[in-house]
Amino acid sequence: MTRSDADQLRAVGWSDREIHDACQVVAYFNYVNRLADGLGVDAEDWLA
Repeated sequence: MTRSDADQLRAVGWSDREIHDACQVVAYFNYVNRLADGLGVDAEDWLA
């Protein structure tokens, strides 16, 4: 994410808090997915 990305979000009404929260959620899911991949965790059958 660049400053330009954040500026575009602000231009459509996002607050700094909302941008921060979105970044935190995306980072957390990225972390969990990489951890699961690294440990060889398979997706639940209902996700396929």
